[in-house]
Amino acid sequence: MLTLDIFGFRALWSPYFLIALILILVGYFLITVKFRTRFASSEPLTKKQAIFFSVGIALLYTIKGSPIDLLGHITFYTHMIQMAFLYLIIPPIIIVGIPQWIWRAIINAPVIKHIFKFFTKPIIALILFNGFFSLYHIPLVFDVIKTDFFLHALYTGFLFIMSGFMWWPLINQLPEQQTLSGLKKVGYIFADGVLLTPACALIIFNEVPMYVTFSDPQAWAQALELCVPASTLAGLTLSGPEMFTTMSLLEDQRLGGVLMKVIQEVVYGTILAKVFFAWYQEEQEQALEVEMEVKMKMKEAELNPQPVE
Repeated sequence: MLTLDIFGFRALWSPYFLIALILILVGYFLITVKFRTRFASSEPLTKKQAIFFSVGIALLYTIKGSPIDLLGHITFYTHMIQMAFLYLIIPPIIIVGIPQWIWRAIINAPVIKHIFKFFTKPIIALILFNGFFSLYHIPLVFDVIKTDFFLHALYTGFLFIMSGFMWWPLINQLPEQQTLSGLKKVGYIFADGVLLTPACALIIFNEVPMYVTFSDPQAWAQALELCVPASTLAGLTLSGPEMFTTMSLLEDQRLGGVLMKVIQEVVYGTILAKVFFAWYQEEQEQALEVEMEVKMKMKEAELNPQPVE
């Protein structure tokens, strides 16, 4: 069985992508720390924000720049792990990691303001993300995108932005952007899980391998060109994923669907628990405030009894 080392350092570790992410991280700290005072309404960077953004960038490189990305073109289950991290885990981490004053500057920009307001409407965000996610995994669409560098970059980048819009109503910390109450957030999470289920079910319960880019040697080799230089592939003789794994195509496909659904349930379950307890705590605090107000009024009535006529 072959190892991934045959594809070379560039394919395994994506050095240009790493440099780009390092520049983004450096720019983030320059804006939020060194040059922060040059921006109006800026606020000090918190430790939580710095950690979250750094972790988000590190995860982004791990998923799209490390050998995991290459393995995602060889085995379908790794591809689905990539999808789960790219669209269900990394976006909320990055959203929390960007300071509120930067978000306000971005979403209040003249052109972006109306676009952002439209695409972050809960129903629209849910339908668009889950719709385009499901569309991507239709075999005809998947195989075309997987074999075209520009289509793949365009579609996955667009889906990443849509996932950010989908997460925004749940995760954002801006008071003026809170469009969902506690119970509505619970319903939003449930709806998100339901809308993602058909795509996973189609993959899990299909009786045959669905994707040509994993079953046909020529299409599979063409898909590899997305992350492996053509010059490297020209010197290799490859017949398909079976050269790197003992798992059958159908087992690989079903495992991918199961992993996607499991990761989705874990992520949504975690967010659901957080939202529910936050809502419960808020309700308790409101009830306590009402109780205190009633007690104060009763005490005032005792101290200042009304004269009997």
